[in-house]
Amino acid sequence: MADVLTYVLHYEGELNKNSLGAVSEGAARASEIGGECHAVVVGGEDLSDDLCRSLGAYGARKVFRARGPEGLAQPVVDVMAKVIDEHGHAYALFGGGLLGFEIGAGLAARKHAGVTMEVISVRAEDGRLVAERPILQDSQISVSRYQGDLGIIIGRINAFEARAVNGGPAEVVDVDVEYSPWSTQAEMVQRGEQRGADVDIEGADILVAGGRGLGNAENFKLAQDLAAAFGGSSAVAATRAVVDAGWYPYAAQIGQTGKTVAPKLYLAAGISGAIQHKVGMQSSENIVAINKDAGAPIFEFSDLGIVGDLNKILPKLTEAIKAKKAS
Repeated sequence: MADVLTYVLHYEGELNKNSLGAVSEGAARASEIGGECHAVVVGGEDLSDDLCRSLGAYGARKVFRARGPEGLAQPVVDVMAKVIDEHGHAYALFGGGLLGFEIGAGLAARKHAGVTMEVISVRAEDGRLVAERPILQDSQISVSRYQGDLGIIIGRINAFEARAVNGGPAEVVDVDVEYSPWSTQAEMVQRGEQRGADVDIEGADILVAGGRGLGNAENFKLAQDLAAAFGGSSAVAATRAVVDAGWYPYAAQIGQTGKTVAPKLYLAAGISGAIQHKVGMQSSENIVAINKDAGAPIFEFSDLGIVGDLNKILPKLTEAIKAKKAS
């Protein structure tokens, strides 16, 4: 069989956006190689039948539900390994995010399977799936073809779009799992979504990112005001230099040592555009840069560049957006 198994993260009755993208991608690719897409969910009483069945709207034909600690990697590895052993899935596909990386790596070690991370595209070739990922600072594409019985594919953040299909409700299959001793050593004490400014930056449609050009921590209010003016799924992000200086929390850091994002609009305020930052945001649909240095590297890959004093430009832009929305 050529079935694809995905993992779906959930929180407070809502399914994670990147997980839904993985289900959609898994369903589309599985149909091309003669298989089905199935999903694994782990949790407690919050995992209702209706919530699990709703994954059918994104292409999942079966949902394997296990009772256990949600948000921890090792218990999910136990569940997915058991499901794969019993049902013979050919591929495991994950949406982007730190938890997906950890689960995928753990599953690869457990099953001695090939794994590819930061995948941006999956396609069918000769009845099997092929994964593509950027390498050499995103200047080239590496192609992964899998040997053996299982291939593990871990997407880059927002690489897979969540797409509704005309499928009926998914079948819910309860899985009884005996967790490994090491899987129960960690305990979830408190859980919350990683947020930059009250919105998950990995799922935000609009990001206002601040760099050292803001001058100090207090000036991040300019970025916060602009993000608030946009409203909806908007958030504030930051560069590593800003985070290292203590101006903004690490949860909002974009770049090689932070998070990778791909919003519809990325507005970079006072960011020079070093390669380490570029690799974390260059997949954004639209990049607008504001910098007083006309020679800043960020202008080389921006869709729109504004040379000027951001302390004057950001407040005017904020007021313009507010006026537009009020009209």
